[in-house]
Amino acid sequence: MFLIDMFNKKTVMPTPDTALPGRTEPLPTATHHFVNGNPLKGPYPDHLNVAYFGMGCFWGAERLFWKTPGVWVTAVGYQGGITRNPTYHETTTGMTGHTEIVKVVFDPSQVSYDQLLKIFFEEHDPTQGMRQGNDIGTTYRSAIYTTSPEQQSAAEAARDRFQHALTDAGNRSKITTEIKSAEEFYYAEDYHQQYLAKNPGGYCGLRGTGVSCPIER
Repeated sequence: MFLIDMFNKKTVMPTPDTALPGRTEPLPTATHHFVNGNPLKGPYPDHLNVAYFGMGCFWGAERLFWKTPGVWVTAVGYQGGITRNPTYHETTTGMTGHTEIVKVVFDPSQVSYDQLLKIFFEEHDPTQGMRQGNDIGTTYRSAIYTTSPEQQSAAEAARDRFQHALTDAGNRSKITTEIKSAEEFYYAEDYHQQYLAKNPGGYCGLRGTGVSCPIER
């Protein structure tokens, strides 16, 4: 029963009454990106846009995006939950409500939001609910948090296109990606930032479905 209770707690969203309290001070982290040296937390040049993607474990997902031409800086953190300034260990209990997120700061003249959405849908399995492969819990759910009505519309349209593509490929699974307006993004601890650049042999659990996602532009 203990294992079942632990599993249930990790896969069910907490309420404001049951969530961990967190803290008022942000977690300490680096000031600059380990790979490209750009400011992790800004200020960012005015012509850049921000996107937020959750694809399970954020280590491999962040590497995908920092390698994408047109992406200016990336960071990992926690978003979509209740607890203020959560730690990694707190999020993995499922009692903060957050999912692991990659913050992507990009130049829309070099890479479109739709192109980022294509990477998002193709490089993980967005049909798994509160898990990604063997990583189980609310913190590993698929999510897109949008920063404008245009991003919201684009994300929903890409989800629908990819759902059709999955169905046409014989995959009957339904996409469970959470799509909603971005709330506060809490930066993860320093050792998580650009983790796979610091630890090239580290864990990467990304697994796509093998289905291509059509894009608008």
